[in-house]
Amino acid sequence: MELDLKNRTAVVTGGGKGVGAGISRKLAAEGVKVLIICNSNQELAEKHAQSLRDLGGTAEVYQADVGDRVQVDAMMRHAVERFGGLDIIVNNAAWQPNLDIDEYTEEQYDDIMRINLGGYFRCMQAAIPYLKKSDAGRVIMISSVHGKRPGDFDVCYSMTKGGIKMLVREAALELAEYGITVNAILPGGVKIEFKSGFSAPFKTMRRMRDRKYTWAPLRRMCVPDDVGNLVVFLASKAGDYLTGTSIRMDGGSMLL
Repeated sequence: MELDLKNRTAVVTGGGKGVGAGISRKLAAEGVKVLIICNSNQELAEKHAQSLRDLGGTAEVYQADVGDRVQVDAMMRHAVERFGGLDIIVNNAAWQPNLDIDEYTEEQYDDIMRINLGGYFRCMQAAIPYLKKSDAGRVIMISSVHGKRPGDFDVCYSMTKGGIKMLVREAALELAEYGITVNAILPGGVKIEFKSGFSAPFKTMRRMRDRKYTWAPLRRMCVPDDVGNLVVFLASKAGDYLTGTSIRMDGGSMLL
């Protein structure tokens, strides 16, 4: 399979931990120069970047809030100035407070829309001028199966993930003339450390663990490297005829 990723440049938001760490690890292993974007826990992101460099990869950390347009513009410029161009943007950074409907405050509602949906749009928009100069521009959105089905754990999180599906489809149509592909990955339950900012336990994840993963036909949880492998495919030459798609990575759980 022809990947042709060596010396390309990727920006991975939230790339220092969890799913993002798996994505940046797999891209770096294929010779991609990775700019890892973090907002909180820069120490953890730096540690991850160093682990990639220890394995021979090229990775650096840049601190930015994807909910702030000025910071997003600056991080894209930094990637281009540091690595000489931009080929791949992976939108992964998200906030998941895990609140019930009646628990959300106006401020929390505004924040999750600003980060989870607005951040994806903002980062893609800021990247487009640079992606147009690439011979293989890629936009990859990390979404969730909860953009397709309710999860009984965070209504606003699911709303943002549903919005990403239409963002992918609209952007794929608009950017096709420039050879830029736009796709989404929809993981199910992913085995990661808990995200920062939780106000309550992960109800759905706890049920999954209590049932020993029998909720998925493949009988295991997704891990970050699974998502990273699919990102590599979508970013590569092998995936250059896929655009506007939302690919489930849930071990078959939505078949049940």
